[in-house]
Amino acid sequence: MKKILLIGAGRSSASLVNYLLQNAASHNWHLRVGDLSLEMAQEKIHGNARASAFAFDIKNQQQRANEISQADIVISMLPAFMHGLVAKDCLRFKKNLVTASYVNEEMQAMDKDVREAGLLFLNEIGLDPGLDHLSAMQILDEIRGEGAKMLGFESFCGGLVAPENDNNPWNYKFTWNPRNVVLAGQGGAVKFVQEGQYKYIPYQKLFRRTEIIEIEGYGRFEGYANRDSLKYRSVYRLEDIRTIYRGTLRRVGFCRAWDVFVQLGATDDSYIMEGSETMTHRQFINSFLAYNLHDSVEIKLMHYLHIDQDSELMEKLKWLGIFDNTKVGLKDATPAQILQSILEKKWSLDEGDRDMIVMWHKFNYELNGKLHQRESSLVVLGDDAHHTAMAKTVGLPLGIATRLILEGKINLTGVIIPIHKQIYEPVLKELTQFGINFKEKITV
Repeated sequence: MKKILLIGAGRSSASLVNYLLQNAASHNWHLRVGDLSLEMAQEKIHGNARASAFAFDIKNQQQRANEISQADIVISMLPAFMHGLVAKDCLRFKKNLVTASYVNEEMQAMDKDVREAGLLFLNEIGLDPGLDHLSAMQILDEIRGEGAKMLGFESFCGGLVAPENDNNPWNYKFTWNPRNVVLAGQGGAVKFVQEGQYKYIPYQKLFRRTEIIEIEGYGRFEGYANRDSLKYRSVYRLEDIRTIYRGTLRRVGFCRAWDVFVQLGATDDSYIMEGSETMTHRQFINSFLAYNLHDSVEIKLMHYLHIDQDSELMEKLKWLGIFDNTKVGLKDATPAQILQSILEKKWSLDEGDRDMIVMWHKFNYELNGKLHQRESSLVVLGDDAHHTAMAKTVGLPLGIATRLILEGKINLTGVIIPIHKQIYEPVLKELTQFGINFKEKITV
């Protein structure tokens, strides 16, 4: 019997656990699911005889060693900064590791030792990163196989609310970790190259530099640049490409409104606000504005950020309740934590709501002296507020890759991401069985 250890049973693990358990009997697997919350781990396995749930503390060195040493493969769904502890023990006990997180410097530094041990640490095999790599590399390899020269590559992805549940002026609800949404764009310099020109966007300008994208059947979206696109030139073997740009999708109008919080400083997570426990939403916003005995908070905000009183932007802000006298109720909180608390009251999925994942790629290339453009798009809808499209598109690639590794169908070693044909081809093929299909069209 093969033993799979899954560490972390958060909201995006449901589809992963279901996939592994659906395959457990035929492959003779046993799944161990560990989480700081025993209740959350138990909830995911639904009493399945092929699984066991346990309370797991990643900081407990002895428990970590015991669990990892007894596993045949380890899947970490922990926050990215915790993967290092798991990875070191996987190397120590010679266990393969799978994660959905970006490869950080600590993980990359293990590559030589992982290779020498004959192990595979497969990262970035979720949605974004993950499905973006799989789908992009499949098409890039096809285009290059025809003898074409790549000129431009753009890739965008977003987690949004399904059209039938899109019932608020922001056209947005949380489908992922709310903290990541609030801190989006603060993870380092935003870099890309456009028509051979290097471009850099500072955080305070990020949400005013957007691109409009049309997805057939789903309307218009806007995308803002995401992290460092330049590093994907070498990853995707596009060293000479003139344009490469990766970004995040939102509905049109979201970014302009979100920029209000960026300009105020309400997304800052670097300091604690005094008196946050007794502060109201209105006092929170007012704390970023100049003192004026006579003007209201609304007027001061409009003057400061040059917002028209009758604009849709003000309607978005009022709907969020940021001018209400509701208590924040968070002790020793940062601005970002307070903002997150306010947003969660309005942006949480209702019980019957479905989320929506949208991914879009554009490829520009030259073939036989002619310019061509090819687009690829994916839209996935969730089933409900618990079985989300986000959980499907993160969990299923993880689960399929885990199965392939256990079956010996992936023979790569080292710290890698899923840009190899022996990974992307079978994973994408199996994903179609779950309704995860990319649509392609030639636009030029």
